[in-house]
Amino acid sequence: MQDNIKLGDSGFDKMLFILEKPITKANHKYYRFDNEEMQEITDGVWSMPAYMKEDDDYSLFFIFTQIESGETVVAFSEGHLDGKQFRLSTPMPSGEGLNHLVSHDEETAGRILHFLNQISKAAEGNWRMVQ
Repeated sequence: MQDNIKLGDSGFDKMLFILEKPITKANHKYYRFDNEEMQEITDGVWSMPAYMKEDDDYSLFFIFTQIESGETVVAFSEGHLDGKQFRLSTPMPSGEGLNHLVSHDEETAGRILHFLNQISKAAEGNWRMVQ
């Protein structure tokens, strides 16, 4: 495993943030980024804007969901507007999503990384390398 992986490094693409507890209707309001609030978009899948700017067609959303192992992960999806229909891309690991954002807004990517690291410092989640 590569040591000292940083935001923007290709190795960071394989980093996944795992929450200690699932997101629920009772606790979702505790996880806010830039005053955005999570919305449950389907049973057990929560989303929240991570990056949306008026002058940029690119958008990125947090996706909080449980995976097959039962763990709750933080993934990211890019938002796409097709005509009048808005859709989210296939979710990608936390690190890959943040690396995509670096090319659009490095400062916001850094703030999101700080947000996730604060959750880790509160012992509510941890970074893990995925294959």
